Amino acid sequence: MNSLFTKILKAGFIVGTFDILAAFIHYFIKTGNNPLTILKYIASSIMGEEAFSGDALVYVSGLILHYIIALTFTAWFFWLYPSLILLVKNKIVTGIIYGIFIWAVMNLLVVPLSRIPSRPINIGNAIVAASILIVCIGIPLSLMAETYYKNKDNKKSAKTN
Repeated sequence: MNSLFTKILKAGFIVGTFDILAAFIHYFIKTGNNPLTILKYIASSIMGEEAFSGDALVYVSGLILHYIIALTFTAWFFWLYPSLILLVKNKIVTGIIYGIFIWAVMNLLVVPLSRIPSRPINIGNAIVAASILIVCIGIPLSLMAETYYKNKDNKKSAKTN
């Protein structure tokens, strides 16, 4: 039962959890405010400003949306991984590049197209956010994909011998 679909679900849940916990911790350390506000921010991508005055349903919506996004980036990475021959040779570099890619897609494409209230990009915040994505999503996904495909190749080799 270690299919690609199962691996993507597990990996997406793991990196999604790493990412949201890191965001919660960073937000709390930086502001001293309730980190669940981040879930309202995520929900505001669909609900707009109304999300910030919402109740528990807004928190749940933000969390579900967060995991959908994490699973989407995970599935895309697992699909793309076998064709990244040059990058696959260095899993850490691959993870760093993918973390930066996720930051760029989210902040330069997704957020501007969403209903999240616009604000200018702050370079310090961007570096922290990209670092969180690198450490919590990019590198772990690179390591998990490498393990999955290596095991898959080893099983193929064992069947042909």
